[in-house]
Amino acid sequence: MNRLIAALCCLMLAASPLAFAQEKAKGEAKRSAPAVEKKAEKAKKEPSAKQKAHQQKLKDCSKQAGDKKLKGDARRKFMSACLKG
Repeated sequence: MNRLIAALCCLMLAASPLAFAQEKAKGEAKRSAPAVEKKAEKAKKEPSAKQKAHQQKLKDCSKQAGDKKLKGDARRKFMSACLKG
């Protein structure tokens, strides 16, 4: 009798992850097509002129910091000052 109860408990524990996996798969299938399309549109979006300018400034400051061989706190302080002005 004790073995039967122990075996049933083991079976119940083993079956639990399968039930959760099935529920998760159902939830992903319910995702609507427009939501997926919106994510794709955001990924394709071009950066604005302001973002492009900031990216270029980051590249320039990073190159300058690399040329000076700055690392750690010194690099962070330099980058902060460079980006501000």
